[in-house]
Amino acid sequence: MRKKKNIIILAIVAVVGIVALLIARHGAKPATFEQDFHIENIDAVTKIYMADKQDQHVLLERVADSTHDTMWTVDGIYPASQPMIDMLLETLHDMRIRQQVNKNAVPQVVKLLSARAVKVEVYQRKYFINWFNGKLKLFPHEKLAATYFVGHETQDMMACHMFREGDKQPYIIHIPGFRGYLTPRFVTDPMSWRSHNIVHWDIRRLQRVQLEIPSNPEESFSVERQGDGFIFKLAQNPTPIDQFDTARVAQMLSCFANLNFDEFASRVPNSNMDTSFKAGPRAILSITNTEGTTRVLKTFLKYNNPADSLAMPEESLYEMFDLNRLYATIDDKDTVLIQYFVFDNILQPASFFLGKEKNPFAKE
Repeated sequence: MRKKKNIIILAIVAVVGIVALLIARHGAKPATFEQDFHIENIDAVTKIYMADKQDQHVLLERVADSTHDTMWTVDGIYPASQPMIDMLLETLHDMRIRQQVNKNAVPQVVKLLSARAVKVEVYQRKYFINWFNGKLKLFPHEKLAATYFVGHETQDMMACHMFREGDKQPYIIHIPGFRGYLTPRFVTDPMSWRSHNIVHWDIRRLQRVQLEIPSNPEESFSVERQGDGFIFKLAQNPTPIDQFDTARVAQMLSCFANLNFDEFASRVPNSNMDTSFKAGPRAILSITNTEGTTRVLKTFLKYNNPADSLAMPEESLYEMFDLNRLYATIDDKDTVLIQYFVFDNILQPASFFLGKEKNPFAKE
């Protein structure tokens, strides 16, 4: 009986020893740790926090579910720009050590990193048990995978200096085959990371599109879903109009599959916007999807020079306005710049879709 108990105890000890060995091997860093500078599994990255010495900081987080064209948020509030997120993740994955910093230059590089570096914290989804090459994963949790200090460029502008927390010295880091240095990819300005997408709804998700033209209300209209199709209504007459250009309407509705603005207007002087906004909106666009979400875009003419609105004679209107871009507000929150080129098929009057084109903004 005692012999049987001893065998059981030895078996349990052996199993525990094997498990401990597997965990130790899994957690141990390889001998080439210094060359393993990059983030190998970017699909497991859940959060990236960046901060600089000017007190600018940004938090980028992956979210499980999103109604936007991105699976990341900026500071837990705004949808992030997916192309910028992809580039940052690719940078973390592709960057490599080009060489060690010259021993004599280490003190100066460390000094510059301390004064100017961007701190980058990368978090990943990890598992307390991750055995058999990932076939058995148990107990997920978020863990700080690496902390980098991204510094200035090298003299040849083909790499930058970085220090990773836990290393003994900084390194010169590059992406093999890429011409340029990596510092500009680690941006701490939250505005730079925000998505420029207004709506990302294909025709199947559109319920109603309404365009109001305050200066010419008779040119205001709406396109509304009815069954599998759409009906066209003038704002001043609720009776649907049968004879409208279906091709033009379809082209307009297709624009909402991926509609973006050009840039945030946060850097535009207030005096410029005051002049443009004082006259009121040029057009008010409301887009509603089948889930009941509505986005409202108000557009405003952009002057080349605010003083032009007072100083320029009537016949010089062509030179007064910016012929490429408009100001716009989104849901009365963000002020942005949009391109005529992008919105030409959307900001058209009712007569355009009825085959009776005229300029709704021309004076009688």
